[in-house]
Amino acid sequence: MKRSLSITEAVLLGVMVLLVGVVALAVFTGAHWIIALICILALLALVLVLFRYSVDPDRLLARQSERTLRLAAQTLPHMRKGLNEESAQAVCRLLLPATLASSVAITNRESIMGFAGAEKQSHPIGSPIKTTATKKAIAEGRTQVVLSAAEIGFDRDYPLMKAVIVVPLTMRDETVGVLKFYYRSPKTIDATQQAMVQGLGDLLEMQLQLAELEYQRELATQMSLKALQAQINPHFLFNTINTIAALIRTNPSQARILLREFAVFYRRTLEGSLENITLEQELHQTLRYLGFEIARFGAERINLETDIDEHLSQMQVPAFIIQPLVENAIAHGMRDDRPLHISIVARVAHSGAVIEVSDDGVGMSEDTQAHMLDENLEHAGVAIRNVAERLEGFFGRGAGLTVQSQVGVGTRIILTLGFVQSSSV
Repeated sequence: MKRSLSITEAVLLGVMVLLVGVVALAVFTGAHWIIALICILALLALVLVLFRYSVDPDRLLARQSERTLRLAAQTLPHMRKGLNEESAQAVCRLLLPATLASSVAITNRESIMGFAGAEKQSHPIGSPIKTTATKKAIAEGRTQVVLSAAEIGFDRDYPLMKAVIVVPLTMRDETVGVLKFYYRSPKTIDATQQAMVQGLGDLLEMQLQLAELEYQRELATQMSLKALQAQINPHFLFNTINTIAALIRTNPSQARILLREFAVFYRRTLEGSLENITLEQELHQTLRYLGFEIARFGAERINLETDIDEHLSQMQVPAFIIQPLVENAIAHGMRDDRPLHISIVARVAHSGAVIEVSDDGVGMSEDTQAHMLDENLEHAGVAIRNVAERLEGFFGRGAGLTVQSQVGVGTRIILTLGFVQSSSV
């Protein structure tokens, strides 16, 4: 769109036209001193027009936006992996030339993660936060503009760091660090500098949030793959096939039923590992699994009791949070001399919902319980750790599981979920 002339520009243009007319009249009349005076005035008017053009707010805003976009493109590759010492240091070096600051720093809540510019040697990476201004920005979650060295809170004098702008970096309503710009003089901090620094802080905050979303997406993908891998148990697969093969000779009708259920079970396994389901669907999948184990060991060896609050049947949960626990109870808890009793209880609690899967099997030692969620634990720990990770990934902080067990008495696994989320399906 073509921009119209402002009042100032129109007046200046009128003055220029008038001056040209006066010069022409002076030439015809021979008044050369008038020509010199007019030329001086014309030059002055031209300077005023050029100055007005150079400080035009629209052009200043456009240049600032262009600079910010350029910085966004430069900092984004470093921030994709989140805030760490490597990314913070690279970003500080990129941001320093963009302002009139003498130094740029990035911290987390406790220590310096990146620093570029004057007095770098006095602010090593990893050193703790000392300044009052930084601690206040973290505590209050608000930008701090400090115009005196005393208010900054340094423990010594830094000639090139007499003023500072501290911008908090926030994720999920929590301040995770700050972006700081130090200046040689308080006079350097004007409205333009404050707006630019705040914009750069907002830019980094947005990139941190994008990095967190990317991390959560990768984590969800990894958890889904782990869930799928945990369910394709080769021992269970071969044992069930052998059970069905044996029943074909002794009980063909039961073999057909099991074979049909077996196909449904693994189809649900492949489909459900990448989506959320209702608690009712999770229980149905668990009962299918239990049917194969009862066919293998006999109905007299395994007994299941359920007590599910009706308000929880349509609650959305990650797939495979109960079936792996029942599988563990059978695989590691069965005794040779008596049947195994398994209980599944789901109830509403003040913080959401709680599911308990308990058995009266062989139990486990205190040492095994303490290391049940360790990364290097195999067998039972793999499935239990996988359930804990997916609960926290789906419901957030506070969700997870605890293990209570006693040798010779049995095991209870308590799942803590979030608030009830019903499906309309």
